[in-house]
Amino acid sequence: MPSLTCPKCSASMEEGYVVDHTYGGMMPEEWIEGQPIKSFWTGLKIAKDTNHAVKTYRCTDCGFLESYARPD
Repeated sequence: MPSLTCPKCSASMEEGYVVDHTYGGMMPEEWIEGQPIKSFWTGLKIAKDTNHAVKTYRCTDCGFLESYARPD
């Protein structure tokens, strides 16, 4: 992704990620296609190939966050 500028204040944006806290650890955030379907064993059923890693950009000046879930 090319260099981004903040849509709020026009400063530069830096790439990072948002952490999901899980039982016993932490993982990068993911976007899942469709509606959530409950699962007794895992909490949610997630079909293969429906998830995309989320890249988040933070403004170096005002702190605004902007996230993208693009296919790899």
